[in-house]
Amino acid sequence: MHSSRSANGSKPHASEDRRAHPRYSFTACAEALDTSSRSRMNARTSDLGRGGCYVDTFCPFPMHAPVKLRITRDRKSFVAHAKVVYSKIGMGMGLQFTGIEPLQQPVLDRWITELSGTGLPDFTCEDEETLALPSGRKTPTANSVLGELILALVRKNLLAPDEGKSLLAKLL
Repeated sequence: MHSSRSANGSKPHASEDRRAHPRYSFTACAEALDTSSRSRMNARTSDLGRGGCYVDTFCPFPMHAPVKLRITRDRKSFVAHAKVVYSKIGMGMGLQFTGIEPLQQPVLDRWITELSGTGLPDFTCEDEETLALPSGRKTPTANSVLGELILALVRKNLLAPDEGKSLLAKLL
């Protein structure tokens, strides 16, 4: 997780860190457009929070540049307006979200909920239903136990959701 840096590029003291929300490690594809210069880049995020993200890139946009950002992970995209609050050539840039459309907010909320450990990964209802024990059955089958184990690993972010779904499909 990257932390904000002071003007000279050094890590700030705890009292100087101005983030209002925690950041979580989060790797995803990022497309960024500097809306003033119309420069575009493809990069990767390394962390994400409710207030912004960090984008790893060799050639970041300049400080205070207005940015339109699209983050894509697991076939889901989140689009927001942001501004550059940290920029270091050869490393990347910290972005603070400045505008999120109402239809985009649930995507960010879901990712943050999963990353913070306060919610479940984005499984469809069928995944959970296929693992449920038939009514009246007292002893779980090996498949249902393995299915529960796979779901637990995904919930704890020890297994990627796509890998979990693939394993569940093979199990069934």
